Amino acid sequence: MRRLFSISALILFTAMASGCVTSRATIGLDRLLEEERKDNGKSYDYRCTAGAHRGASVEHRENTILALKAANRDRRYAFIEFDVQYSRDGRIIVFHDRRMLRLFGSLRSIGNTTFVKLCEVSRGEIAAYDEVMPVLKKKLNIEIKSQGDSELDEKLVDEIMVDIRNRKREKDVLISSISSDVITYVSQNYPSIPTGKVFWLTSSTYLHLDSLTEGLYEQMSATQADYLMLHVANLRNIDDLLRLKPKDKTIVFWDFDDSMYVVHKDLSDRLWGDSAFKTLCQSAGYKLTWPYRRLQSWRRSRKER
Repeated sequence: MRRLFSISALILFTAMASGCVTSRATIGLDRLLEEERKDNGKSYDYRCTAGAHRGASVEHRENTILALKAANRDRRYAFIEFDVQYSRDGRIIVFHDRRMLRLFGSLRSIGNTTFVKLCEVSRGEIAAYDEVMPVLKKKLNIEIKSQGDSELDEKLVDEIMVDIRNRKREKDVLISSISSDVITYVSQNYPSIPTGKVFWLTSSTYLHLDSLTEGLYEQMSATQADYLMLHVANLRNIDDLLRLKPKDKTIVFWDFDDSMYVVHKDLSDRLWGDSAFKTLCQSAGYKLTWPYRRLQSWRRSRKER
């Protein structure tokens, strides 16, 4: 009994010392469901870790150096996500869309435009991968924007991986993609790097049938991905997603703004690079805030009446 008390005390002390109890990058799943208006009347007392989707993309233009630097400074984010693809002259560019139309009003495609011209059209806002990596110290989710050319996609992955290894940041980086082929390539050739399969809307988003949710996990597992990355619209299926989740897979939700959340249902649901002990301490710290979270929920409900 004394040994059990000592271990519990050590976990509690570590959680408090590491700031896990009051981390600004932590949000409860119940609170997330409230904010996204997907509350189904059930309570899920699970911890979520918040990240910055395309950097601090509400405060600044997405994927720009300003958005990424702001996210790196902001304690609300434990990790930063950004997108990469090639320019015409083989420079790795941090940009989501194939064309510049949505953000800069130009029909130019990233893959058919030189980096110098991209900078000119964007007035210097488009950044290169090698410009942002030295200034980003948080954990990273690098999304590979597949161009439908397997050789080009694999070359991009290889170049990113060489750089990550040279910077000794293997434990800090997750590679994600909407392309199953990209995820399979990373999983098979760089097995130590965690991967995330990105989905937007699927049949299980709207039809909450066990077979469809199981099929989603099977599709993800076929790529050997570690993280299932879903648009927040899929929160409406949160009950089935949690109930049917394989223990070695982790759910991540993302939105088109700056929001991204890793859901910690069990101790296998870690932020990439975190140890089991650190995850245990974070979970213990989160549990300690239960009275405070209940009080905040009660206050919110009072205001809404």
